Amino acid sequence: MRSVLALLQFCTSLPLGKSVEFEHFARRSYLYPLAGYVIGGIAAGIISWIGSPVVGAAVAIAVVLVLSGCTHFDGLLDFGDGLMAHGSREKRVVAMTDRATGAGAVAAGMVVTLIAFAALQNAAHLPAAILAAEVSAKVAMSYLTTLGPPFREGIHSYLRGFARPWFLVPATLLALPLFLLPLPRVSVALALAVAAGIAAVMMLLARQLFGGVNGDVVGAANEITRAGVLLLLALL
Repeated sequence: MRSVLALLQFCTSLPLGKSVEFEHFARRSYLYPLAGYVIGGIAAGIISWIGSPVVGAAVAIAVVLVLSGCTHFDGLLDFGDGLMAHGSREKRVVAMTDRATGAGAVAAGMVVTLIAFAALQNAAHLPAAILAAEVSAKVAMSYLTTLGPPFREGIHSYLRGFARPWFLVPATLLALPLFLLPLPRVSVALALAVAAGIAAVMMLLARQLFGGVNGDVVGAANEITRAGVLLLLALL
């Protein structure tokens, strides 16, 4: 339970009492999907009372961002700056890791959020869609934490130091309850495939652009995966 509490203190802005040592979660980063159930479940519960798909989609996106403390969204913004920077690998790393917010950050935040919002309001079952997308996003984070080689010291390198290849198995198993949602099973299977695919692309892209993965890349993967899964569910 201390591992789960440490996870939720890291991934959410929920008032969960006295801080638990982060190492409890670091040794079990395959638990990431549990945070998706909490964040996505709260959002799903709220929008189940909203009749308008447009309003429901806007509220759902707002809730998941607020509940996550915008931590992963901040990673997306930093990743956008690094992605759009010109020049050497070193310049891209500086653009991603400095405190300034550039045009790349604004563009990344806008594009990903707009896609998520537009896709969610067109999903057949909004509560199930946001829950599936949030859990899938955390699966992608777990995969990237397990497999992504770090290029500098930080939260990601710390988590990666404890991760083992077999972490991929429990991270995937924790997503299996999604098949109980009122969604076609093929859609859930494809959502998890999207999570794995985005994690793989983000890892390859990060290695090419920055020399490896850091916390910003993992956070960006969360936001991009959520939007990607919602887009998939809207199109199916």
